Amino acid sequence: MKKTPQEIKITQRMQPGALTLSGFLGDDPRDFPRIIADDAKTLENLGVTAEEVGKRLDYFQKQSFESFQGPIIIDEIYEVETDVVRGFLPCPFMHRGLFRKAITKVKNLKSGKSFTFTSMNIHMIRAHGFFEGKGSKFRLEPEEVVRELFP
Repeated sequence: MKKTPQEIKITQRMQPGALTLSGFLGDDPRDFPRIIADDAKTLENLGVTAEEVGKRLDYFQKQSFESFQGPIIIDEIYEVETDVVRGFLPCPFMHRGLFRKAITKVKNLKSGKSFTFTSMNIHMIRAHGFFEGKGSKFRLEPEEVVRELFP
């Protein structure tokens, strides 16, 4: 199927070096609409929406922003720490606004599993249903992140 001019522009912005050093697609052979569709199907099977996942990630990041002394414990289950780097990023989907360069690490103390996400992940998941391509630096596997976020 032929890509629209907007899809071509978004794909260009997702490439390594365009907005971020490593890009958003990783080594995934799928195009971003297929990645979004596949991840949406996974979420549907799990009974969770992208908005719910994004909201939960946002909750952790906002809580940990308040702590300047290292990791904090949230909900008695999660150890969370956010590092903020100078600067902001635009959305590769050309969505208005800039997003803080912040990286949050969440460890589920019951399962021992951890994952890392960015402010941009929160936005792309909530607004676009995009968890990034397989092999990308900040790809969140929907099934895994849902298992850890909604025990």
